[in-house]
Amino acid sequence: MEKAAASRDDRLVLLVEDDPDDVILMRRALRRLPAPLQVEHLEDGERAIARLADEQKPVPAVVLLDLKLPRLSGFEVLRWMRDQPRAKRVPVVVLTSSALKDDVGRAYDLGANSYLVKPGAPEALAAMMADVDRYWLTLNERPPFVAK
Repeated sequence: MEKAAASRDDRLVLLVEDDPDDVILMRRALRRLPAPLQVEHLEDGERAIARLADEQKPVPAVVLLDLKLPRLSGFEVLRWMRDQPRAKRVPVVVLTSSALKDDVGRAYDLGANSYLVKPGAPEALAAMMADVDRYWLTLNERPPFVAK
């Protein structure tokens, strides 16, 4: 049987985050957006890689990636993504609590497209998610999808 052709879903956000409280806050913020998004959540780096490698599933429009993850770190996920034809062009927004300059530099060195530090207040997170949606899913011209 022939495999289904993989595609990119222009409103799919892959949220890779292990903190359940942050997941609730981010989902709530993303639900407030004017245009609906499909949010797929994974809680560790290994699952993120397995999901992104799955050719039966669409490629997300953007990945929101925490750095401090169980099993494989966000850095390791980012390194893997940039070496994969199918995932290398997917915009990655690092969304983390770390404001350490070493983490910022390392994330950009590994190919992050943006680095955001999670704000403490839910209202500020909602505003940040609205900005992410507006820029990465509305204004940004995404590169052509690479199937393999």
